[in-house]
Amino acid sequence: MSLVLDPTAQDLLFREARTANTFTDEPVTDEQVQAIYDLVKFGPTAFNQSPLRVVLVRSAEGRERLVQHMAEGNRPKTATAPLVAILAADNEFHEELPALLPHFPQAKDLFFSERQARESAAVLNAALQAAYFIIGVRAAGLAAGPMTGYDAAGIQKEFLDGDHTPLMVVNIGKPGEDAWFPRSPRLSFDEVVTTV
Repeated sequence: MSLVLDPTAQDLLFREARTANTFTDEPVTDEQVQAIYDLVKFGPTAFNQSPLRVVLVRSAEGRERLVQHMAEGNRPKTATAPLVAILAADNEFHEELPALLPHFPQAKDLFFSERQARESAAVLNAALQAAYFIIGVRAAGLAAGPMTGYDAAGIQKEFLDGDHTPLMVVNIGKPGEDAWFPRSPRLSFDEVVTTV
């Protein structure tokens, strides 16, 4: 059975998409970011908890503060990308559940009254949303450069607070010259899927 999604869209989102390491200086607009969010917000999360929070780093001052927390090899990419997003998990997401899950508002206290349960759920579900975000960036015709090479405690202190856990930093823009490393291998279907 073939996929319903047009092969060109499949290539854009998956087969031809890669992590970008260089970018042009073409700006990424607020309208583009809004369109990305308006698409990816529909991706599923458990209890519709939607714990992803995004900090857009646009200013030179903000960029300077962020770059100092990046791993050495990631600093030039982050310093020159047109837009950088810090993706974080909101560990207090449960406060929004009565609005996000109106048919089951008691889920807030029934399942998420304990901080440890919230943190586990927030990281898992915000990571799902981070993946949707990357696909959304690609759907907008942009390239994403997601990275986890950074000082998480430093980024949390500088840009977030104790209620938010940084998940990744994503450089966003049009790919620049020599943007791609060679594609790494992938596991085959038979190596991943077991039928019982």
